[in-house]
Amino acid sequence: MFYWIMKRLFIGPLVSVLFRPWVKGLDNIPAEGGAILASNHLSFADSIFMPVAVDRPVVFLAKSEYFTGSGLKGRLTATFFRLTNQLPMDRSGGAASANSLGAGERILSQGQLLGIYPEGTRSPDGRLYRGKLGVAKLALATGVPVVPIAMIGTDKVQPIGKTVPNIRRVGMIVGEPLDFSRYAGMSEDRFVQRSVADEIMYAIMRLSGQEYVDVYAATVKAELAARKHAARHPQKKAGGAADAGAGSAPDGA
Repeated sequence: MFYWIMKRLFIGPLVSVLFRPWVKGLDNIPAEGGAILASNHLSFADSIFMPVAVDRPVVFLAKSEYFTGSGLKGRLTATFFRLTNQLPMDRSGGAASANSLGAGERILSQGQLLGIYPEGTRSPDGRLYRGKLGVAKLALATGVPVVPIAMIGTDKVQPIGKTVPNIRRVGMIVGEPLDFSRYAGMSEDRFVQRSVADEIMYAIMRLSGQEYVDVYAATVKAELAARKHAARHPQKKAGGAADAGAGSAPDGA
């Protein structure tokens, strides 16, 4: 009930007035029954604009860091995510990630819509990155359709690191549902999982028009962070970097 009050009386009208969102293909979202809404991820604001545009309630699997922040900002962020129908997803792997996917399976088995960002994190530069296998595992385990979605312009509204959004128009394109029933009984096959994840990302790429990069976004973010750190803390000794790497073996050795 609180979700509907927030959406219909507060967030929805505010978003409509300020950002004038446009939507194409909304009728591709099933009117009933479970389905996965798989979207690109350009901005924190994606988790606001998509649920507002969709008539049915959408439960999101959001990264667990949104629920564990410190200070006033962290507490407000965690409260907002809980009030807007979002569940924490642990991306550390192993049992923690399996439990998060289990929560997603329960949502889908109840006939609800589950929103997920297959890239696992926001794009660091506006390009579309390789999809993680979680979305494929959910689709194969439950048999529900996967609806590809492209968010348009949300990175301009709220770029990474910016708290106050820019007031400008945003869009959302909803593609036709993807059916993976041909893989019934093969949900544990890693090659099948990879094929499903790639097909979902290809569908999102066609809708969004983004350049696709066959690398995980988290890997690129880690590399960018390492470069920034190196630039801020240069080696005091010219030979330090070379000495540090002298004992390491090349990849695959």
